[in-house]
Amino acid sequence: MVVSALCGHETAWHEWRAAVASTRMHHAWILAGPMGIGKGLFARAAAAALVAEPGVHQPPWASHPDILIPEHPPENKEEVKKRAAGAEFTRKRSIPIDEIRRMQLRLNTRPTLGSRRVVIIDPADDLEKSAVNALLKSLEEPPVGTHFLLIAHRPGQLLPTIRSRCRVLRFAALGPAEIEAILREEAPEADAAAREAAIAAARGSPGAALGFIGERLGEIYGLMRRIVAEGDASLALRGALAAGLGAKPPRARLAATIELARAVLADQLAGADAARAARLIAAHGELVTLAAQAPTYNFDAALLASKIGGLLASATLPRAA
Repeated sequence: MVVSALCGHETAWHEWRAAVASTRMHHAWILAGPMGIGKGLFARAAAAALVAEPGVHQPPWASHPDILIPEHPPENKEEVKKRAAGAEFTRKRSIPIDEIRRMQLRLNTRPTLGSRRVVIIDPADDLEKSAVNALLKSLEEPPVGTHFLLIAHRPGQLLPTIRSRCRVLRFAALGPAEIEAILREEAPEADAAAREAAIAAARGSPGAALGFIGERLGEIYGLMRRIVAEGDASLALRGALAAGLGAKPPRARLAATIELARAVLADQLAGADAARAARLIAAHGELVTLAAQAPTYNFDAALLASKIGGLLASATLPRAA
């Protein structure tokens, strides 16, 4: 996703490049913003530019010896074996202290290809508590030429001692036109309806939009908008919604459908009168609860579609249709 590393982030790039050009480049940064907005891509592109030396060949960031990215390691010994065999494997949800210590050992040596080295923590939200404490020591006494880029989806949850040692670079949600450009480049096979649905559900996140594209929610999006606009007294639209969802949809499709319904309701708030706004907010709240339940409950797809459709209809009519 080369385009999304640049598209919509002109302000962040301007601030970053001004800092690089200054004589007092800060050693630690928090890249703050919603998940999937492109912070990780920005960090990698910024790191590659920062470590580059004139006249010295630079490998890609993924294999660059001066760009260190502590990873989410395999979940258990069985997953370690899968990785060793070159098979797909499941990673831990957190970044453990061992990964930070391994990175710190590298910091005891000089950069390989130039005078600078960059450590990317992606995301810092996933650091185990002991890993956070270990990282703090490196932030307090950074080696010469070492810079840290901490990607944070929820920067307010980082320790104050971490935040106080970092400069914050904020990333705003992208506009529909910017996400449209990314989708056209990264998912050229998607039709206009699929792109429209993905843009609506993504809430300014190109990463989320690309995830929604794969679920082919264009038809479902159209049905949801009709239910909100017209109601569904005959239940026909809810039946069509169930057919569009499928008899046995995977969990990812269920989650994407609920998220899309939330986006449809949120779009209706602008200009709504007080009574309708109250119905929209109430329906949205029930969808939030439904989204939390979906990963652990085995919902019948038809009943779930009926529930979603009923909530959408209730936002339009005085009572649920």
